[in-house]
Amino acid sequence: MVSTSPVSNVGKRAAGRRAAQPLRKAAAATTNASVVLDEARRAGLLDGEKTEHVSFRAPKALIEAARRESGATKLTELGILALAMLAQPDPAANFLKETRGKLGADHKLDY
Repeated sequence: MVSTSPVSNVGKRAAGRRAAQPLRKAAAATTNASVVLDEARRAGLLDGEKTEHVSFRAPKALIEAARRESGATKLTELGILALAMLAQPDPAANFLKETRGKLGADHKLDY
C-alpha cells in the first residue's frame, strides 16, 4: 500500500547528505595526513629518538581549524604533521622553479 502522507523524505535525504560531508572531509584529511607522514617516514625524518621539545602559543581558532582539517586528535600529532609538511619539499614548486623561462625544444610560438 502506498502512503499518502504529506511528509516528504526529500528533506531527510538532504540532511543525511549534509551530515555525511564532514565525515568524508575528515576521511580525506586523515588520508592526506597519513600520506604526508608516510613520506616523512620514508625520508627518515621520523627516525631516532624524540629529543627536541617544541612549545609555543597559537590562537585557539587556528589550532581547532588545523585539527579539523587534519583529523589530528592530539597536539603532538598536529605538531609532527605540521613539521612534516614543512620539511617535505613540494615537487611541483621545485619543477616550476627549475623550468622557469625554459620551453621544450619542439615548442613553437604562434605570433
